[in-house]
Amino acid sequence: MTSDLDAAAPFTKLIELERVEENLYRGTCHPGAPLTAFGGHVAAQSLIAAGSTVPVERAVHSLHGYFIRPGRTDRPIVYQVDRTREGASFTTRRVVAVQDGETIFSLSASFQRSEDSEEHQVDMPEVPQPGSPAAGRSAEDEAERQIFQGALETRRIADSRQDFDTGQGPQQKMWVRVVGELPDDPLVHACALTYTSDVRLASTAYLPFRDAPVAPRMASLDHAVWFHRPFRADTWLLFTMDSPSYASSRGLTRGQFFTQNGELVASVVQEVLIRKRKS
Repeated sequence: MTSDLDAAAPFTKLIELERVEENLYRGTCHPGAPLTAFGGHVAAQSLIAAGSTVPVERAVHSLHGYFIRPGRTDRPIVYQVDRTREGASFTTRRVVAVQDGETIFSLSASFQRSEDSEEHQVDMPEVPQPGSPAAGRSAEDEAERQIFQGALETRRIADSRQDFDTGQGPQQKMWVRVVGELPDDPLVHACALTYTSDVRLASTAYLPFRDAPVAPRMASLDHAVWFHRPFRADTWLLFTMDSPSYASSRGLTRGQFFTQNGELVASVVQEVLIRKRKS
């Protein structure tokens, strides 16, 4: 019989941290590039460390992170949590990720007690559903599944990539979900979306130049996520991405996550450093 933990693997394994002592955790990250830790993995582990110190009735509503140095995959990462504020409605945490005595990533996260209010949102774009001929598994999707340790399934929507000549900036869309059933803990789903939000987002800024003979060097500079509504990351989410600007070797990229029934559940913004390699 399969246990809940087995059903949730491998993603829950990726965000597991060892509690060293109060407010101090340790983990390891898989590569996004050779020997370089995947930034979404570092951010997700930072969020699980922060959320581990917050009452369960308060859900994360936003996070802001800075990638300071590249992390290594052959060394542990220590996550130091600062319990910045305990308010009547909001809780704030700051996390510093340290490797070999140096800070590689810093995160600020805010958690909110649930409140009822009026609502509005933008409409989800009309796109083919996952599994349809225009959103079936491609070689690119299969390669990414290997990169992300089998934790994610992606389905790039064919013909969704759009270049600068439209006047709207480069864009792309994909369906994404975590492999296996996750536990009901909203923090785990928020960590899964945080992890997912670093997939393909940075490359959106470079789409108009993707046919260059030499691939560029790319590194995320900062990353922010806002969580709007409850969701499950183990069901298909539409991830729409665009880049309104690329200048001074810095590309700004934006993304939105929608459920299959059209609910906007999260928004993300990232700035990425893109430098041409010498041929």
